[in-house]
Amino acid sequence: MARRHRGMSTGVHRLRRELRAALAAGERVTGTFVKLPVPEGVELAAEAGFRFVVVDLEHSTLDESAAITLVRHADACGVAALVRVPRVDPPMIARLLESGAVGLQLSMLCTAEQARELRAATRFAPEGSRSISLANRAAGFGAGGLAAFLRAEAESPPLLVGQIETAVTEPWPEVVGGLDVVFVGSTDLAVSLGCLPGDERLRAAVDAVRGAADRAGTAFGGWSPGLAAAGSLGLATAGYLVVGSDLQILADGLRAAASPQGEPDDIP
Repeated sequence: MARRHRGMSTGVHRLRRELRAALAAGERVTGTFVKLPVPEGVELAAEAGFRFVVVDLEHSTLDESAAITLVRHADACGVAALVRVPRVDPPMIARLLESGAVGLQLSMLCTAEQARELRAATRFAPEGSRSISLANRAAGFGAGGLAAFLRAEAESPPLLVGQIETAVTEPWPEVVGGLDVVFVGSTDLAVSLGCLPGDERLRAAVDAVRGAADRAGTAFGGWSPGLAAAGSLGLATAGYLVVGSDLQILADGLRAAASPQGEPDDIP
């Protein structure tokens, strides 16, 4: 029997389309940060009903190799995996995308130049400067050919999420231009403002980020320790919501299990 070529060997382009369609329709998509180098964390997130995970290369001990393993496992589980990166590193970004990452989430975005660099690193010429190879998972290891891969990437490019975590002094349209999601990093933003979450100064800053996203026609997002806390952080209308992290959820569960108040009733 002749072997059937699958073309694109992963569902990365389908997952990109689904996330974009949900955001465009005003739906809320919920995910969580992944900080632990264990595939089971990604699998459990998918089984719990999260639409995506954000593999964290900023606030974790994960290295690139571990991140790629988690991205590949997410692809196998059928859940979208974005990767949070602390800076635009084109070769690393190319490797993450080639492994099946649905998109990138850039920390500490504060200038239009950073946004342009991120976009260029995730797009092929003439739109960007991303280097191309077919010898990778996202390209089906060449089974579909160059033209098919270029077409798939042009029709469903990587999602771009920019984290606003400090005061932005450049015009908002320039900073958020080309992004799929404007994400408010409320904890860093609060510290940069010299206050704590709950302060009116933070609420005003979050409102400014949301207003910029609305004017740009871009989805608004942010982080919350839990769904119930989203409203108090100004994220009631966030379409892209990252809830906690695998490490936080594990810590909360262990503390509850170790607490006398958390012990179950005796079973007769």
